[in-house]
This record gives sequence, C-alpha cells and structure tokens, in this order.
Amino acid sequence: MSSKGGPRQPSRRNFIRAAAASAGASAALFGGFGFNPALAAEMAKEVSRSEKPLKAAFSNAGLQATWCAQGKRAAEWWGKLLNVEITWFDGELSATKQRAAIDNMASQKWDFVAIQAFGIGTLTAPVNKMIEGGTPVIDMDTLIAPLEQINVHSFLAPDNEFMGASVTQALLDAIGGSGTIIMTQGALGHTGAQGRARGFESVVKRFPKVEVLDTTPADWDVTKAVRIWETHLTKYPKIDAAFFHNDDMALAAWNVMKARNRTDIKIGGVDAMPPALQAVTEGRMHATVRNPSCRIHGGAVLAGVAAVLNGEKSGEGIPKHIITDGPVVTKANAPGMQWMQDHFLI
Repeated sequence: MSSKGGPRQPSRRNFIRAAAASAGASAALFGGFGFNPALAAEMAKEVSRSEKPLKAAFSNAGLQATWCAQGKRAAEWWGKLLNVEITWFDGELSATKQRAAIDNMASQKWDFVAIQAFGIGTLTAPVNKMIEGGTPVIDMDTLIAPLEQINVHSFLAPDNEFMGASVTQALLDAIGGSGTIIMTQGALGHTGAQGRARGFESVVKRFPKVEVLDTTPADWDVTKAVRIWETHLTKYPKIDAAFFHNDDMALAAWNVMKARNRTDIKIGGVDAMPPALQAVTEGRMHATVRNPSCRIHGGAVLAGVAAVLNGEKSGEGIPKHIITDGPVVTKANAPGMQWMQDHFLI
C-alpha cells in the first residue's frame, strides 16, 4: 500500500467533475470535508469553478512528512477541479526555512494563501503583511498565531486533543491499564503536537499503574525518531506501549524494534496514512487516528475560491474555526479509510 501514489481510480475524475456541477452533489462533497449539512449546502451554492485561473500559494510543515505530501496532492487535485494554479513553498520541517519561504511568498501577489505553520508565532509578520494587503489566508492544521491575534480567513484543523487521547486510551486498554509507556512528540512549537500531548496526558493521569518513561520530541523527523528509539531500547528493558505524534515516526521506530526483537511493544500513531493503515491491518501497529489531510488541504482550496469568487467573509459565510474530524482506525474501517484517501475526501 503506497503512501506516494495518487488515487488509483481514473474514472473518479469524471465523477467528481460531474458532482461539482450540481448543487446537491456538491453539498455531499462539502459535507465530506466535515461541514454541517446546512453549511455544506450553502457552500455548494457559493463555490464554482473559476472562469480564469486563480493563483494560490500553499505551504505546509515539510514534504518529507507523508501527511504533508498527501496534503499537497489533495490541494493540487482540488485546484485542478476549481481552476486554481497552486505554487508550493515547502517548509522543509524547519521553522527557519519555512519563514524564508513565507517571506518570499509575501513578496508576491496571490488570490489566496493557505499555510500550515511548523511552529506557532514563527510566521506572523509575513502572514500579517499578506492579510493587510487584502489576501485571504487560510490557516491549516496548526495555529500560525492565536486566532484572537491574527485575522486569518479560517482555521481548518482536527481536534488534536481527541486524537492524542483516543490513541493513548487504545494503547492503555491493550496493556490492561498497567505498565510502561513512552510518548515520542512532534515539534514542541507545533500546536497540533501540543494538543496531542495534552490528550496523552489527560488519559495517562487516570491510570496510576502506568509509568511514563520518556517524552522526548523527534520533531516529525524519522531519522531523529530512529536515533531516539535506539537509545530507548538500550535504556529500558521493558516498554509496554509507545504513542507517536505521527505515523511516520511510529513506523520508523517499529523498524528499530523489529531489529532488536522488541515487537511486543504496542504502538500507536496519528494521521492514518496508507502505510499505517496497512500496519494496523497486519498487526504491526495497534492503532492510529485519521488527521484528515485531504479535508484540510482540499477544504483550504474550497475556502479560498469561495472568498475570491463570491466574497465569502470570515465569520459570516465561513466559520473562523472549522474542526475537521477523523476517526480512530481499526482493522474494520481501514479499507474504507484507504478508499476515502484515494479520492481525496478525508
């Protein structure tokens, strides 16, 4: 099951284009992005394909991460559908490099912009420059700055505390509520990682027989995750469970566990990317939860088009904060989750 390939059903292109042509079918598509039915129906009326190409700039934390790479494919797919030319500014999993990229972005003219910040507060100045120039800026997945401090068009993000808590609960249930656990965090400045950590902590504190051995961050970097876990496996002879802030780090660590003959450790991740879906199906991962990359990135395209073509206003036509939900993944729902991802719907 590849994490790099695009959708596997070419006929889907004709289906989506046909669906987008009718308000009723479009409402169903918008509903797939997590909007309530009434709002979905309204957005379906408001959003249409632009007669002339719109120019949009996108950036997410770093295309080395499979979640970010999938989001790019989703944004480009919905961009083609709605006649939006997307230019990508890779964050490269570095606050410094992303800031340079966004400074470059802010020096150019765009119809709309969508950004997932690597760290909160790192991009405020160039983003404010674009907003003050009249460019709608959609915030994706993690806060660019607190919403009361920056006038973004909308913030599309999952409930990170729910994701962290639900996977942690599944892991602790699997070890009978007693034993040891490690949390490998993402980047500490990333508000999504902060929420996942709070979710983890909210569950662990209810289990007095569970000991947290370590919470070292790996910054979403699989190389760092491998290095950290080589140390963990040497230092701790007994690790019952491990929660990772994304699937990439979880699967990289699992390879280290396999090499050390420590595959008895129950592992859980976040994102429900295709390799993780396969790992859950095969039993290598105990659980993951879907952070809906396609809803978030595709939804940003839809929001930008509605803002430009129809003058949709923040807090009026579109909510200031949209929660893009995704379920916990089990063997039972993994195949359906894969299909939804193949079609850029979740």
